Amino acid sequence: MPEASRSDPKIRCRGLWKLFGTAAEAACAKRAPDTSIEQAIDGTDAIIGARDVNIDIARGELFVIMGLSGSGKSTVLRCIAQLHRPSSGDVWLDDANLAAMPESSLMDIRRHRMGMVFQNFGLVPHFTALQNIAFPLKVRGEAAADCAAKAAEMLSLVGLDGRGDAYPSELSGGQQQRVGIARSLAVDPEVWLLDEPFSALDPLIRKQLQDELLALQARLRKTIIFVTHDFSEAVRLADRIAIMRDGRIIQQGRAAELLMRPADDYVSRFVGDVSRLQVLRLGDVMQPATTGSAGAPALPATTSLEDMLMTTGSDVTAITVVDADGQPVGTANRQNILDNIRNPQPAPSASQPAPSASQQGSAG
Repeated sequence: MPEASRSDPKIRCRGLWKLFGTAAEAACAKRAPDTSIEQAIDGTDAIIGARDVNIDIARGELFVIMGLSGSGKSTVLRCIAQLHRPSSGDVWLDDANLAAMPESSLMDIRRHRMGMVFQNFGLVPHFTALQNIAFPLKVRGEAAADCAAKAAEMLSLVGLDGRGDAYPSELSGGQQQRVGIARSLAVDPEVWLLDEPFSALDPLIRKQLQDELLALQARLRKTIIFVTHDFSEAVRLADRIAIMRDGRIIQQGRAAELLMRPADDYVSRFVGDVSRLQVLRLGDVMQPATTGSAGAPALPATTSLEDMLMTTGSDVTAITVVDADGQPVGTANRQNILDNIRNPQPAPSASQPAPSASQQGSAG
């Protein structure tokens, strides 16, 4: 998680709803002040893409929205970009409420402050790689020489030096997606929106691009919203994760929080196949303390439980957990850790209720 506080987020969604269906949209827009959206759309043709979504995304954070097909994750991303105009609620970029802006103002924001990457690459087939990357800059009216220089810089950034004159049909799927990434970064966006960008790629290329994304993020520190249906991918990439179902956010938090305290069975099924030993760190399971255990080995709070088990013998029962400066911040008991990861405890707060039959249906 970046040091930037979520008390001053880059992106905020408040009470975000997206309804699909003419009658539902009209009923929502015309409802009386004392009528809830659920009441207003009852009996209409409503398909609910997003249901009362509230999220804060910090500057420089890589925030993953995930869920099964139709859960609403892509709908929320498109509402943030205002490619779908919300039926109700607000989307803030810094101090600007995008939901209240006219389309002319939104086009300017998309051209100058947002970058978008989608699953289908979206490259212009009769443009070369360099021409595809330069295209958004040309749309902004930048000089041809500046467009060419920036496109070459971005091509190098994604590791495609020497492929600038290749057309999309001459590039592999992974190379095409690298061009798409380079094109979205050419405008130097403040917010980077990625909608399942790697899902159509084979596993080996997918992992390679995940590594490259993390390397780019370490260098550029963009505010990233990444959509996926793969929890393993979310764990690998995210500072925080939001899990969606039926247009609603069921739980959000760090991967360790979702693994150790899933809100309900739906979240538990998502996290069930992920190795807790690889994801959880000593800092996630330690008991806070200002002094260590006498005679216990000291390990950093960032040490994975897998590494802890591999580097300490079975005779070690206690561990002193230290911070980056080597100062004790807690203690960990080996057996308690093993018991905890075998039997994770559910969170005390239940998930929000499932939608009624008249409200079911979802998009994205």
